[in-house]
Amino acid sequence: MKLGDYPVRASIGVTDITRSASFYEEVLGLVPEGIGPSADIEGGSRFYACGEGTMLNVFETPLAGATRSTVATWYVDDLDALVTELTAAGAEFARYEAFGEDDRGIYPRAGGGRIAWVQDPDGNTLAFETDD
Repeated sequence: MKLGDYPVRASIGVTDITRSASFYEEVLGLVPEGIGPSADIEGGSRFYACGEGTMLNVFETPLAGATRSTVATWYVDDLDALVTELTAAGAEFARYEAFGEDDRGIYPRAGGGRIAWVQDPDGNTLAFETDD
């Protein structure tokens, strides 16, 4: 058995699933594939289907804490259109000094391409990348 042969699911711990579900659904536009418990919290987890059979799990836990490093990355075809769409929905793109972002918060990515980051209500960092 080789672990690399199996699909992987990203899981993000949050402190308030109701608040976080609003962000992931209303701002990012993700649609819940399912709702389940998280430990002893009924309805404390949301499962969002993403591209190519991948899944994002957002779950409430008392152990959640802000993670400044990226916890999930979406690879997109049109970063400019996505940033415009998410900004209109209320997303605020992270700004990091000395990385050379444009006026919308899109940065050149190390090794080529471009990247933009947002933070969820708990401060978990999410990235959107493109190779162009």
